[in-house]
Amino acid sequence: MVRVSLEDLYKEVILDHYRDPRNKGRLDPHDVLLERNNPLCGDEIELFLKFDDGELEAISFDGKGCSISLASTSMMTEKVKGLSVEQAREVTESIKRMMAGEEDGDPDALGDLVSLKGVVKYPVRIKCALLGWNTLLEGLAEGQEDSA
Repeated sequence: MVRVSLEDLYKEVILDHYRDPRNKGRLDPHDVLLERNNPLCGDEIELFLKFDDGELEAISFDGKGCSISLASTSMMTEKVKGLSVEQAREVTESIKRMMAGEEDGDPDALGDLVSLKGVVKYPVRIKCALLGWNTLLEGLAEGQEDSA
């Protein structure tokens, strides 16, 4: 019987999202488009958001970067699509606390996103993992301003 460590399983989840990113590509029409980068690593993303009555109806991204950045952004799009703006913000804040080492991350609430916890061992990579999430927070705020 082959035993797979939790860390190996987490690495596989991240590699799967890097090799086969979800929700990648331009989203048209969209309500918000943000372009952000991480100059330390060279990561660049464009995040497209479409809102409908306080919900994140659709989300996609495009860009280039390291495996952590692209996998984290892919995982993010899967998790927050269809959530209310407030729910998406709560998930994002939970991820940021997990990446800061302030909480472990609840597997029931976060699902595969807890696999990003392994990045905490590599502090220089935390910005890579959070690029999409920080951009999402900006986009959620911008989307609420536009609808107000």
